[in-house]
Amino acid sequence: MDANERLLKDYSYFLRMERKMSPNTVASYLSDVSAFVSSPEAGSNVASDATQDSITDYLVSCASRLGSRSQARVLSALRSFFGWLVLEGERADNPCDSLSAPKLGRHLPSDILSVEEVDAIISGVDCSGWQGMRDRAILEILYGCGLRVSELCELAISRVYVAEGFLRITGKGDKERLVPLGEMAAEAYENYLAERPEPVAGAEDIVFLNRFGAPLSRISVFKMVRKRALAAGVTKELSPHSFRHSFATHLIENGADLRVVQEMLGHESILTTEIYTHIDRRSWQKSVLEHHPRAGMPDNRL
Repeated sequence: MDANERLLKDYSYFLRMERKMSPNTVASYLSDVSAFVSSPEAGSNVASDATQDSITDYLVSCASRLGSRSQARVLSALRSFFGWLVLEGERADNPCDSLSAPKLGRHLPSDILSVEEVDAIISGVDCSGWQGMRDRAILEILYGCGLRVSELCELAISRVYVAEGFLRITGKGDKERLVPLGEMAAEAYENYLAERPEPVAGAEDIVFLNRFGAPLSRISVFKMVRKRALAAGVTKELSPHSFRHSFATHLIENGADLRVVQEMLGHESILTTEIYTHIDRRSWQKSVLEHHPRAGMPDNRL
């Protein structure tokens, strides 16, 4: 094992065990750092000896093939890696400290569903068999609780409190939060649980299973969501996250407090949650411009 392989292995351990990052996030960070380490800009030097110039040259090369968000992600990964090297005493400074990420525009989700579309997708599920009951429960919980797909797939029976009306969710960074469980989601959950297939060893406490009794995968949930949407006549490019976006948007449209929505979504920063107020603002702005008596007149000023 060469010096760079050793550093990356130790960094992976740091991300998993000390930063408590999810496997997907760890893999993303390691991929970005590995790409830099093996790049022409880094040369044959040990990663801990990288200079600000070599990192800048690498980021410039990335700009020709990556968008602004991807460039920002790469810089974030490198800043984290070199910050860890400083903590470990492998170097005295972080060469990324004075580097700025490209400015990002505020990204508004384009896959927001209307209440009518959500209802059409969920009510269109045939619940005559256990798989239909499972899919109905998944959709009700995605929309009713605003879960990430990874949180849904890892949901444990022991962490669903139907009588008390909440779920105990472990989100990013192993942070726990309580999420209210509404009556419709609770009913769909209990209907499915009564018909849930026999689990394989190790999956006894996992809620959502496939036909073999193993935990349902994220890809399976993605495919199911698209299948159920198309069956309901909803042709938008949807993912399980679309229900999370719609959950947050509809709460704010109906007057929910931003801090409450932040807590339910498990956002670390309220700035992340604030994006849904911009979606709501866009909605009511369109409504005003469509219905105001002077909206169509030239030189209109509201």
